[in-house]
Amino acid sequence: MTVPLWLDAETPRYAPLPGDESIDVAIVGSGVTGLACARSLALGGASVRVVEARRIGSGASGRNGGFALRGTAVPYDRARLPGLTRFTEEALDRIRELAGDAFRPVGSLRVAVDEAELADLQLEHDALAEDGFAVEWRRREELPAAIREHAVGGLFHPPDGAFDQGRWVRKLAGLAHEAGARLAEETRATSLEGTTLVTDRGRVSADAVVVATDGYTAGLLDDLDEAVVSFRGQVLATEALDERFFPCPIYARWGYDYVQQLHDGRVVIGGRRDTDLEAETTREERPTELIQSRIEALLRELVGEAPRITHRWAGLMGYTRDFLPLVGPLPARDGVWVSAGYSGHGNVLGFACGEAVAAAILGALDPRLAPFSPGRTPVARPLA
Repeated sequence: MTVPLWLDAETPRYAPLPGDESIDVAIVGSGVTGLACARSLALGGASVRVVEARRIGSGASGRNGGFALRGTAVPYDRARLPGLTRFTEEALDRIRELAGDAFRPVGSLRVAVDEAELADLQLEHDALAEDGFAVEWRRREELPAAIREHAVGGLFHPPDGAFDQGRWVRKLAGLAHEAGARLAEETRATSLEGTTLVTDRGRVSADAVVVATDGYTAGLLDDLDEAVVSFRGQVLATEALDERFFPCPIYARWGYDYVQQLHDGRVVIGGRRDTDLEAETTREERPTELIQSRIEALLRELVGEAPRITHRWAGLMGYTRDFLPLVGPLPARDGVWVSAGYSGHGNVLGFACGEAVAAAILGALDPRLAPFSPGRTPVARPLA
């Protein structure tokens, strides 16, 4: 029951690191960031080694709700960064080409559960529309019937979509492997000595190292332990339902609740982290009875019944103080790059940043990444 739906499938196996080796770029983490980075580097002619402590995609990329959202975790009107929004929309275009039917371009719907949240959505709608981005207002009566009595309005984002997350990560791993990247499972990175990556299977001497672990950064670099806080996100999945309740990914209460229905009728639903924020600020990847029961209650409210639960799981999300990721070279660590801390918004943003880090290592730095610089002084916002 605690295996994520996305990881509950037969998957290709990649051998552990065979021993010491030398490489152009070593990447820690085989989620969408690490795999996108590895594929782009390999296509650019670099030799690449990806190391993963468990199985490919077994961290945050295999343990979320499967949403494909443009932008960052910061509402658009609060950090008006049109270049970064276009950056993620461009990534969505590439994902459509690469993912095939593991991606459904159905848009996404953010709904407000009260007038205060509705006012926030209005500000975001107006800012997006003024800057030329596709966005559509939804009145209460226009919302899907399953959520109409629980919400007062919403924003529809046409460029967004939904993943069959496991199939997408496995597809991306295959693409990275086909491009020439070497993938090593069951190989835990334990420390960095300059740009030599030390693992429990051997040492990888590299010209550059990319740390692409989002909320799983603990213990590798003190710099990241201080900058990235791990929060637990809990999710469950149901048996296939005959009725279609949710036409696209839907999220509410400032992202604390989220739900989508897969093409086969299964419902994937998560959230309720704010039930006990202190307990969910953790590096323990384990579902809890309290949060799972609250998610089940939400599910019953939305679909009017108690479907059979087939999977329950938890994953870690890396949050930064200002909710913007850390992407770029780490100060005072020559040759060490990071792409992590997506603050719960990493499926598309992580893919885009992985590709951008690869481009920068190959000599083409995207200036739009400047707000994500690890050397920035973040605007302090309370973590939530």
